[in-house]
Amino acid sequence: MKTLPDYLAHGLDIVFVGINPSIPSAQQGHYYANPRNRFWRAFNLAGLALEPLGPATDHRVLEFGIGFTDIVKRPSAGVADLTAQDFRQGAAVLQQKLAKHQPRVVCFQGVMVYERFLRYAEGLNEKASLGLQSRERGGSRHFVAPNPSPANAAVSLEALADWYRRLKRLRDGS
Repeated sequence: MKTLPDYLAHGLDIVFVGINPSIPSAQQGHYYANPRNRFWRAFNLAGLALEPLGPATDHRVLEFGIGFTDIVKRPSAGVADLTAQDFRQGAAVLQQKLAKHQPRVVCFQGVMVYERFLRYAEGLNEKASLGLQSRERGGSRHFVAPNPSPANAAVSLEALADWYRRLKRLRDGS
């Protein structure tokens, strides 16, 4: 199965890092294409772009200084289908991408994504929490937002949008 392309460029304001593409997203060729995923609704509620975007217009995030990638590029039905080797390889590649493109803020979509990145890219076994992290790498600040996946139903749409509003304030310097 094909994976999703990275939407990356040098010096973006924000790069969102997901776990990996879902099967519906990979099949449709767009980020967060599962209609039950709350990413686009929360993204638009938070006003991260100057106009509403969605799966069909995901490539336009670059116009607003935003990018997308994943820690693991292999599509799967869920995180349980991913192996430690997937994360080990993916974290090393992700680290290279982030070093090359140097976004201002890297937004990890979930605590688990950030902890896997720290473990496999940095060799650190640390617990993470939501929000701005004390760690920076190559001039990029690290921010952790809740995972927008339908599997993370404990976080409401409004709560998710609020985390993206915090991310927007960080980006805007307010």
